[in-house]
Amino acid sequence: MATVVFYEKPNCVNNTRQKKLLSEAGHEVIAKDLLSEAWDEASLLLFFKGLAVADWFNRSAPQVKSGEVMPEKVSAKQALTLMIANPLLIRRPLMQVNQDYRVGFDVESVQNWIGLQPSSQQETDLESCPRKGSQHVCH
Repeated sequence: MATVVFYEKPNCVNNTRQKKLLSEAGHEVIAKDLLSEAWDEASLLLFFKGLAVADWFNRSAPQVKSGEVMPEKVSAKQALTLMIANPLLIRRPLMQVNQDYRVGFDVESVQNWIGLQPSSQQETDLESCPRKGSQHVCH
């Protein structure tokens, strides 16, 4: 099994569920606070390799939801500058296993990458905020 360095927003419901799936599959999870990490361009780019810039963003971040930041309209350099200034904009989780870096938690992709328990395949959307409603803003 793998040792997964897991960058999360503490107390995020989905990140908690994602860590649980990884642990149940026998992986060691080392949780780190995504919001207090000292990010720089090089460290973030490791996670984003091969992805479109728009896919780097947390779609539940207040600045994205309000339209202040439009992921499809920013350059890679602008995105990195914004994310370093406000890590809530970074899509979660960021995961590292050895020298392999990933962003987001698509169950099928994680299954193919490091493996999950078969029962975890039942729930496939572990990225959208489950706390939707007029009173809650998940970010």
